[in-house]
Amino acid sequence: MAVGWSRDEAVQQQIDATVDSAVRLAKSRLPEGESLTHCEECEAEIPEARRKALPGVRCCIGCQAERERKLKKVELYNRRGSKDSQLR
Repeated sequence: MAVGWSRDEAVQQQIDATVDSAVRLAKSRLPEGESLTHCEECEAEIPEARRKALPGVRCCIGCQAERERKLKKVELYNRRGSKDSQLR
């Protein structure tokens, strides 16, 4: 049972929205289409095993790891339903 200003199921709805956002973000980052034979970043050959395991791959493992380090970390708290964000 929720107390205060929120409805009874507001916390669960906020959790569900956060999970849905993370799933959509992850799906949007999946590669699509035909795999490249050479990395689009450094032009190194992409091994056939990697191309078969991950259809649509565009980068070698090293360049892909660097890309993922640069990506913004996923926000684990959905601020859209927060009272603090509504007050600003």
